[in-house]
Amino acid sequence: MHLSLTRIISSWGAALLLLAAGNAHADLFGGLSKALQESGNSKAAKIGSVLNTSKSAFGEVSEEQERDIGRQAAAVLFGAAPPLDNDALQRYVNRVGNWVALQGERPRLQWRFAVLDDNDVNAFAAPGGYVFITKGLLLTMQSEAELAGVLSHETVHVLRKHHLAAVQKGARLDLAGLAAGQAVKNDQNRAQLEKLTGGFKELYSRGLDKEDEFEADRMGIVIATRAGYDPYGLPAVLQTLGAMNPQDGALAFMFKTHPAPALRLERLAPLLTKLEPYAAQPAVGGRFAEQLATLKK
Repeated sequence: MHLSLTRIISSWGAALLLLAAGNAHADLFGGLSKALQESGNSKAAKIGSVLNTSKSAFGEVSEEQERDIGRQAAAVLFGAAPPLDNDALQRYVNRVGNWVALQGERPRLQWRFAVLDDNDVNAFAAPGGYVFITKGLLLTMQSEAELAGVLSHETVHVLRKHHLAAVQKGARLDLAGLAAGQAVKNDQNRAQLEKLTGGFKELYSRGLDKEDEFEADRMGIVIATRAGYDPYGLPAVLQTLGAMNPQDGALAFMFKTHPAPALRLERLAPLLTKLEPYAAQPAVGGRFAEQLATLKK
């Protein structure tokens, strides 16, 4: 569900607006951008190189094509788990997700967030602004800051076009050659779309490159902090996951497709040191608990 800025502001109240306003917020943008660069974000140059290589080999993908490709990827995820039948919680997650997405590089993208009715602990993203979190992961959380941290991490995968680059490289697909919104008219188009679907199935089963995940962690924390949340939201989730029984079947897929939580926390440590001045920003635990209560009933 895409919510307009006006609706997000009116429903979210003055508290978050105050957090996002004034000179302190301006300082936050500049200060965090510098902190991110200094935290070892050498991946940016590599990502740019990969995307440029993909563009020259396969053609640049337009935003409309990216949305169409994202719908194919989202269908793969919905095929594995349906959306949770809880309208109130879906609206809440969309509000948090759209708020943090406004702090990123593509605020006008038609962002859509959904909770999947799955007890596995995981979260996913797809090109074009699709972000998914499982019911199982939500139930491990204690605050809205933790939710914002995870959703921000996933928005970075969209912002940096990690999935597009991976599928173009792995499946060797001319994604720009897939006409946006065009129906399957012949066997060649059908084969292309089947290859695209297969490429995303393989990608979601094996996960993104570890460096993509580390970059999403770093930038995700910055985005969540820009949104006015406690920067330790995502690290708190990682600590929770690291403390859980690694033999738990609900964690198997997460651990297969992501670096170990301890390694992710280790890589985040230099950035978190620089974000310490923002640690007083709210975690928003009460509102989160109220929303989560609808899930636990």
